[in-house]
Amino acid sequence: MVEKVVIDPLTRIEGHLRIEMETEGEQIKKAWSVSTQFRGIETIVQNRDPRDVWAFVQRICGVCTSVHAIASITAVEDAIGSNPPENARLIRSLVLGSQEIQDHVIHFYHLHALDFVNVPNAAKADPAKALEFAHSIGSKWRGNNLKRFTEVRDTVKKILESGQLSVFTGGYWDHPDYRLPPEADLMCVAHYLDALEFQRSMIRINTVFGGKNPHPNFLVGGMACSIDPQSSESINQVQMDQVKTWVEEINEFVKDCYYPDILALGGVYKDYFDIGATHPNYLAVGLAGSMFAGDPNKSRLSSPHTAIKPGVIFDDDLTKVHPFDPHKIEEFITSAWYEYSVGDKKGLTPDKGETTVKYTGPQPPFKWLGDRDKYTWSKAPRYDGKPMQVGPVARMLLAYAQGYEPVKKLLDGAIATLGITPKQINSTMGRTFARAAEAVVSADLMREDYNALVKNIKEGNIDVFDASKWEPSRWPAEAQGYAFIEVARGDLSHWVSIKNGKVDRYQAVVPTTWLAGGRDAQGVTGPYEESLMGTGTHPLVDPKAPLEPMRTIHSYDPCMSCGVHILDPDGNLLGEAVTS
Repeated sequence: MVEKVVIDPLTRIEGHLRIEMETEGEQIKKAWSVSTQFRGIETIVQNRDPRDVWAFVQRICGVCTSVHAIASITAVEDAIGSNPPENARLIRSLVLGSQEIQDHVIHFYHLHALDFVNVPNAAKADPAKALEFAHSIGSKWRGNNLKRFTEVRDTVKKILESGQLSVFTGGYWDHPDYRLPPEADLMCVAHYLDALEFQRSMIRINTVFGGKNPHPNFLVGGMACSIDPQSSESINQVQMDQVKTWVEEINEFVKDCYYPDILALGGVYKDYFDIGATHPNYLAVGLAGSMFAGDPNKSRLSSPHTAIKPGVIFDDDLTKVHPFDPHKIEEFITSAWYEYSVGDKKGLTPDKGETTVKYTGPQPPFKWLGDRDKYTWSKAPRYDGKPMQVGPVARMLLAYAQGYEPVKKLLDGAIATLGITPKQINSTMGRTFARAAEAVVSADLMREDYNALVKNIKEGNIDVFDASKWEPSRWPAEAQGYAFIEVARGDLSHWVSIKNGKVDRYQAVVPTTWLAGGRDAQGVTGPYEESLMGTGTHPLVDPKAPLEPMRTIHSYDPCMSCGVHILDPDGNLLGEAVTS
């Protein structure tokens, strides 16, 4: 019997993602990924000064604000021919690095871990045995001690006794597929709390260089901050020493706490390396933090983050990395509530992209959208006509295929420890693992960026701004530019056309669009959809507690909101829960 199940919205953070599924028995057979909110920021920036656009487009997301700002200013710099100084690029790289690692840490501990970690179960733990467990998995985190674990265990007990679970309200704590012993749950809950403090501290790097966070300040042609070791009003020695401390804390946390936790989790939930695989195609232009003005193959920028070449892998063939061609990217609206001047069956390249709204869906609240051709606000990007997986999995596999030693060492170690193959990284648990592995690599690269910036300052190089192209009178009458940046969730590109000093056209192709988009003109599913329905065997044991599909979609780190609603085939409410 076919049963319809709806999770709406699905996640523990901001945004609007709805997942519709058809199940038979305890398996998912069909799925639809529905973005239920339209914002239209690409149209808001039309006819504005290109030097101001970054301030608007970084509001695309309230979480990863810096990445859109940097993509925007880099695209504008490509269009007008501005060449930011090396110090500005290094500062942008430090900002991107701190944003990315914070994103990965928050994603696991605060948005995804509770899909696998049973908080109430921690109240049953023996703190001494929890400490033994932490040591057994190789966790060297300084927060692992008997006093700390005892305090956390007792706090969980008090919360349970109060009957008010606060942020842990709404978890499916009675679900039979929570597998960790109480001591492992206690350790993870303690690390959950430690991660709250860590992520708050490390993002101060963005505040030092951007003046505030979220929504730090940027500047076309460089950075808005100035460097003067002799001034208290600029970036000086005191602030650089603070940044160094935070960079070292980043390295400590991801290597001593985050990464060992993920390896341990992967060992317990090893079957999730065989669940949630999506299309076996991968796209990345470099390691996380790579920044390119224009074509990544020809960009003048060079950094440790571009140690691997831009590339594409098709059909899980890790023996062949195809060259990346930005002009092979198209966005389709076959299943989205827009219209194209060329018709809805054709794709448009981002430089010619259109954002013309044409809503044809039912009046909200929705009962069921899966029986409609158009069912989402998300376009469907394709590369050379194929859906692609972007993000940590794509970057790790491309780096592995290219023999990049830091990544190869981590993946080979995990493969040996967990008994998996590289292809199994394309999975629910693989995406979770890839984020942690990438955080380790990025933490080391942040050290390199910091040391390079300090070296420049010591040599008297304190320039952070290229003024040669600031005035519009120095721009061509018409110009086009674009930028590619590898950010936490995947490949991000911004595309701008400038005419007579104003923005004529603007498009952003963001990681979540690559992943959450719906079916294209050929009826091929998007990555979220495919990861749920591709094999026809993805588990869903209890429609009222849809933990298994939540694990898979959460592994992509979608920025969406905080309630879950389950409907029966007739659209009647069966139950409602708020995810913690």
